[in-house]
Amino acid sequence: MKPFYITTAIDYANSAPHLGHAYEKVLTDVIARFRRQMGDQVHFLTGTDEHGQKVQASARKQGVAPQDWVAGVSAQFQALLPRLNVSNDDFIRTTEERHKRIVRQILQKLYDQGDIYLDTYKGYYSARQEQFLQEKDRNPDGSWPEIFGEVTEITESNYFFRLKQHQPWLIELLTANEKFIFPAFRRNQVLEFLKEPLNDLCISRPKERLEWGIPLPFDEKYVTYVWFDALVNYYSAVVDRPGTWPATWHVIGKDILVPPHAVYWPIMLRAIGLPLPQGLLVHGWWAIKGAKMSKSTGNIVDPLALVEEFGADALRYFLIREMNVGQDSDFTREQFLVRYNSELANNLGNLVNRTLNMTTRFAGGAVPAAADLQDLDRELRALWYKTRDEFIPLCEGFQFHTALERAMFFLTETNAYIEKRAPWKLGKSAESADQALLRTTLATMAEALRLAVTLIRHVTPASTDRILGVLGYTPGATWRDELAWGAKLTGAKVAESLVLFPRPAPPAGEAKPAKK
Repeated sequence: MKPFYITTAIDYANSAPHLGHAYEKVLTDVIARFRRQMGDQVHFLTGTDEHGQKVQASARKQGVAPQDWVAGVSAQFQALLPRLNVSNDDFIRTTEERHKRIVRQILQKLYDQGDIYLDTYKGYYSARQEQFLQEKDRNPDGSWPEIFGEVTEITESNYFFRLKQHQPWLIELLTANEKFIFPAFRRNQVLEFLKEPLNDLCISRPKERLEWGIPLPFDEKYVTYVWFDALVNYYSAVVDRPGTWPATWHVIGKDILVPPHAVYWPIMLRAIGLPLPQGLLVHGWWAIKGAKMSKSTGNIVDPLALVEEFGADALRYFLIREMNVGQDSDFTREQFLVRYNSELANNLGNLVNRTLNMTTRFAGGAVPAAADLQDLDRELRALWYKTRDEFIPLCEGFQFHTALERAMFFLTETNAYIEKRAPWKLGKSAESADQALLRTTLATMAEALRLAVTLIRHVTPASTDRILGVLGYTPGATWRDELAWGAKLTGAKVAESLVLFPRPAPPAGEAKPAKK
């Protein structure tokens, strides 16, 4: 088994999770589940980033200790994971001793090597982003971008990490390794950023200004800069798991690519002598009517409300089907309902109930063996193999939205096959040829359904398990072996019905459609 270590960004413990957080967890989970299915030995890490000035300010505003504040927020993020059916292997909090110990070890090593030095800084500081700014960070009119919030001018002594000496190496690394950042256009953004000379990185904050952080091991009057703390979580969580490091992929949002993950992190790893991850997978933002979803503006969607109303798999499916990994996407309830009704309820849900209902009515509830195949049966089988053989490489290349489109087309064609065969008519005929054709049709319907839901199991795990259950089937241990068209369901006893994706109730005051 090949090691496959994948991480999400750790979420800042400053407010409750929103749809953007849910997307990153679900995307990473889909990748992790897919790699497990492909036979890899997966380790999946997520967690919370709990130090820093914003956390300290939020705790003070609420009149509670920072440790109590982050415990409450972290609990919300941890509770979100099982609700989304996320299969993480570990959850790390940066306030845990296992993490703080490694951060201090790394700081001491860098200090002993001469890579950290004390100097005086005079310049601009963004409390919102917890970073020092330069003139080049201003807007053309001289103002500061809104992302930085209130910017103040300060003068203070701090410790600095020798970042700029590694700039030529980093440029060479990114130039030579086109696959280090996915999608590729994000790598070009990093190289554009690196056209300007780097400054050494301030990696401390004086305790008189910020108490809530990890103290520097060589000077207890200072605490660690939040990024020099947070980024270490990817390593600190697995330092006691031999064979896990380096990470295969770090899954992050585009807002923390430059400079934290694409500049600070590779250089930090090089300086302490650790191998780099295989790459950074950078996803886009969810917007609402074109405006970025943000907790600071209140422009957010509560993922748990959607799970409560539609179920985890419906939300998982929408997030992965709707967003092209690396691009931005817009969330509207209307578009969610389009996907839910047309693809999950009408297409997949309809096939499930047709299969169960007709097998019960015409075959005594047991999947029959297929008789002689005709052109229609051969065409559907050929489409299956084409779908499967396109689907897997698409998932390997993180093109999950296109892979789901292929799977949904196969389900659409399966429903079209049923319409052409009309088993409800064949079931009324006493002709032996029609009865043979009926058996083949029912067997084909059941097998097509089994294959389709097995194919998308990493996206809709709970629904797949339920469907396989009502088909009376327990899959084998090897996922790829389950994707061959066969007679695995012959003789299986099926349930009479299963409602997986019920239609949502119309809004209050809206009349229900009349029955025809």
